[in-house]
Amino acid sequence: MTSIEYLRQFKVLDYAIFDLVLSFVGIYLLAPLLSKIFLKLRLKISKKSWMFLTLPISILVHIMVGTMTPMTKYFLDIQDHYILKIIILGLLALGIKDIKIVPKKT
Repeated sequence: MTSIEYLRQFKVLDYAIFDLVLSFVGIYLLAPLLSKIFLKLRLKISKKSWMFLTLPISILVHIMVGTMTPMTKYFLDIQDHYILKIIILGLLALGIKDIKIVPKKT
């Protein structure tokens, strides 16, 4: 068992704690850079918004690369896991509500 497999064995409700913590720490560290990049696209996104958008973005990325994690599978399952869907959509709404469009400089 490699060290990453060892770290991923600790789970809460079928979700690896290591993966969740790593996602939030990664976004927290990348948020200033991501905000600068999106500011050039005239979108002002706060660090708080990036934190709220972490799980919705991770599900989207996992779908795009074809990696079906338990959270991605559960989110795409149309028969069950409604609480997860509500949480993810709520996080998406909270993340999007603080995004501001920066007007063009004249």
